[in-house]
Amino acid sequence: MTEATGSDGWEIEPGDEQGAAVVALVGRLLRARREAAGLKAPELGSAMGYGEGIIYKVEAGARIPRPEFLDKADEVLKTGGLFGDMKPAVAEIRYPKKVRDIAGMEAKAVELTAYWNHNLHGLLQTAEYAQALISMWRPALAPETIERGVAGRAARKSVFERDPAPSLSFIQEEVTLRRPIEGKMVLRRQLEHLLELGQLRHVEIQVMPTAREDHAGMSGEMEVLKFRDGTAIGRCHGLCAGRPVSDLKQLRVIELRCGIIRAQALTPEESLAFIEQVLGEL
Repeated sequence: MTEATGSDGWEIEPGDEQGAAVVALVGRLLRARREAAGLKAPELGSAMGYGEGIIYKVEAGARIPRPEFLDKADEVLKTGGLFGDMKPAVAEIRYPKKVRDIAGMEAKAVELTAYWNHNLHGLLQTAEYAQALISMWRPALAPETIERGVAGRAARKSVFERDPAPSLSFIQEEVTLRRPIEGKMVLRRQLEHLLELGQLRHVEIQVMPTAREDHAGMSGEMEVLKFRDGTAIGRCHGLCAGRPVSDLKQLRVIELRCGIIRAQALTPEESLAFIEQVLGEL
């Protein structure tokens, strides 16, 4: 019988109102069905193969249950799939609110331009690279937090499969292609993934060589997302503390910087050749 650990769900982040509302509903339904069945929390936990602590946390709306927990609740309480039907909503909130907000913007964008200078953009990362990267954060993160971060980045990858496809442009600093996070094999598979993405017609990957003497990206990472209705949102580490902005004056600054960086970087064709060269050196 298991107690509440990262393998049995995730904690709700402070301030995540959407997540709290979904989990509160699951908790109310679980308690109502348990009481209707004449079971106490320890009895339900025992029947489901979980400790009573997990039952109490889910009923209190303090824990996001895993899909298998919901399936087991349906089975034990004979609810006819009531909890299983809630899996899509629960699956969405398992990702941190910030990740959901970013993914929501990316899902609506028709054009994305991003310059990343310290590590690879989240949309470009393989799962093992993402896990290695998040695992290196300090102070060290809990395993369940790392798992949520990796899963959140993986969920954003659907942007590559949208129809019609958005225009995606990434400018990466050379150092992000050379830093062997978690070892050379992880980096090798990551570079191979970049080469695959770079072959997609709606994706452009450019490399900013370290040796460039003129560089418009010294203020840090930046990104511009444009939407079908003509609106746009920008983010820049050196403006508004990296918070998303829609003010036209600030957007023009970010767009200008992105445009200059694209011109200063290697072309997409040169960049893929450069990535192949770095791969060959590993």
